[in-house]
Amino acid sequence: MTAPHEEEIAQPTMVQDMVPHENPDVGIRRVKMTISRVDPWSALKLSFLVSVAIGIMIVIATAVLWFVLDSMHVWSQIDGLLKTLNSEALLELGQFMEFGRVISFSVVVGVVETVLMTAFGALMALIYNVVAMLVGGFHVTVTDE
Repeated sequence: MTAPHEEEIAQPTMVQDMVPHENPDVGIRRVKMTISRVDPWSALKLSFLVSVAIGIMIVIATAVLWFVLDSMHVWSQIDGLLKTLNSEALLELGQFMEFGRVISFSVVVGVVETVLMTAFGALMALIYNVVAMLVGGFHVTVTDE
């Protein structure tokens, strides 16, 4: 004779023995999610990479713009105007429009932009986490087609 508690214990089945359910196509699945926290370290890394890319674009755009203006003879016309005005201070100002100085200035701007945008990205992640604790986060509905 078997004890009554032995009959109630379910026997484990193999995965192969299980019959899958046949679900009809239900169409588009929608899942509601909440972004309740942003990791500051990942935000720092992402903002660093994006700001480096923007810094490189600033330097390249400066070089392209300088070469376009040079091919249109803008710099030579400005230089001719400064020479006709015959002012020592204006002639020194014209030296700042040389290619090397303009690119050096754009590199400095790119480095400052990288530092500031990286710090800003991490700070925004921290601020988002504080606000998300108060209001519950950012609600998003994701669809699967």
